[in-house]
Amino acid sequence: QVQLVESGGGLVQPGGSLTLSCAASGTIFSIYDKNWYRQAPGKQRELVAGINRFGRTNYADFVKGRFTISRDDTKNMVYLQMRSLKPDDTAVYYCNFHAGQYDYWGQGTQVTVSS
Repeated sequence: QVQLVESGGGLVQPGGSLTLSCAASGTIFSIYDKNWYRQAPGKQRELVAGINRFGRTNYADFVKGRFTISRDDTKNMVYLQMRSLKPDDTAVYYCNFHAGQYDYWGQGTQVTVSS
């Protein structure tokens, strides 16, 4: 059974940084496109960043230049480095693995940006 477990969320001041981690188990890590989504209260879940199985990355316009997605295939880990955080970045962040008809989600980790 595929399991995705996010960690690294927390409370940070505006302008600060956080790095989220997603640990994967129970599957062949390399076959999936890996994404980070977020969902703020009262809003729809939205794509933040992705890295496909070939290593190509993509970012939502609202995080370009501030967030970086990466992966470590040897550790089955996916990361999201977040810099210059803004209050609008406050949300629950979810790790997602996607391949064809298969979609797996973690339980989410809360990121709160506030002074």
